[in-house]
This record gives sequence, C-alpha cells and structure tokens, in this order.
Amino acid sequence: MIGQERRGALTLLTLDRAGKANALTEAMLRDLTTRLEGLAGDGTRAVVLTGAGKVFSAGADLDEAQRGLARSDAWRALSSRMATMPCLTIAALNGTLAGGAFGMVLACDLRLAVPEAQFFYPVMKLGYQPPQGDPERLVRLVGPARAKMILLAGARIGAEEALAWGLVDRLAPAAELIAAACALAEPPLAAAEGHVAALKARVEAPQSPALL
Repeated sequence: MIGQERRGALTLLTLDRAGKANALTEAMLRDLTTRLEGLAGDGTRAVVLTGAGKVFSAGADLDEAQRGLARSDAWRALSSRMATMPCLTIAALNGTLAGGAFGMVLACDLRLAVPEAQFFYPVMKLGYQPPQGDPERLVRLVGPARAKMILLAGARIGAEEALAWGLVDRLAPAAELIAAACALAEPPLAAAEGHVAALKARVEAPQSPALL
C-alpha cells in the first residue's frame, strides 16, 4: 500500500490505497517510517510524497481509528522522521488532505497541491487530540489564529486559501504535479553530498540572540 520508485537520487513515495481514499492504517504509517529511515542513509537527495487517485489521504482508516489508531504513537514517529530527513522533502498533494495525514505533510519541507484540493483536520468534531508536533508545525506555517480556524473551528479550506495562508507553497494541475515537484528537487539532486542537510540545518535552526 506504499509505492516506492527510485529516480536516481530522488525517491517517489506513493500512498497506494485509492479505493479507500488512501486512508492510513498503522501498518502503512510504520512502513512509511521504515522506508524513510532507509532513505535517510542511502544518498537520497530528495523525497516526493504523493497519493494514488484523486485524494491524497482521508486520514486514519476509520475501523482502525475506532480500535485505537487515532491515539497511536505511529503518527508522531512518522512526522518526526519526515521532519528530520537530511534531504529535501516535498508533499505533492494530488487531492484532499484530511485528519492525521496532516502530520507527515506539515513535516515536509515544501507542499504542492492541485487546485481542487481541500484541507481539513476534524479533531474537534471527532474528539481526538492531534499528535504531538502537528499543531506546532501548523502554527509555524499559518499562524495561531488560522491554526485555530482549522483545529478548533473545523474549517475546511480550499487550495487557493491554503496557498494564501502559507499552508501550501504552490498549486499545479494534476497532470503537472509530480513534474513540478521533481523540478523543485533538481538543485538538491545536483548538489554535493551533505550540502542539502547542512543548508536545511541552518534554515531550521532557532534564531540566535544576535538575530532577535
């Protein structure tokens, strides 16, 4: 249910459960984490994460969520592994992003989406707390008030609004989405070994007192 395609130093990972709107099972979460662990040390310079079909992911598989998946530490483990990848990570959102699937996407370096995509995270309605890291990363991208719109008010936002908020970085038609993501990865693919990780560390480092 996780597709993996190697394109030189770029790897394309695909959520491949289109018949279930790419709803995530615990096995899928752990498989993705394991795959990222392997890619972190094999010379990969860029990872593109996308979904099969017309939905990126509907979030947690409902049957497994009722059996405890919504509270599993596998969500945090996956987003933490994505956030610490030493390469460029790009989410190519081929459709709607919902619920717990937000975590790994928020942890990516860049986010592209198709114009038809919608974004919602119904933890308030469902009575779940989001995994550690998700609200914090969301606030860094869109600010506290807009994060509350999504998490507390349960707002469903479209791609244009997501772009204006900074939740996604660019929009691209479905037929061009993967090509657009791969084009963003071209500079890291041509860079010297270690250059991507070093620059990422500087961009993500907390501001020093001298810069405040």
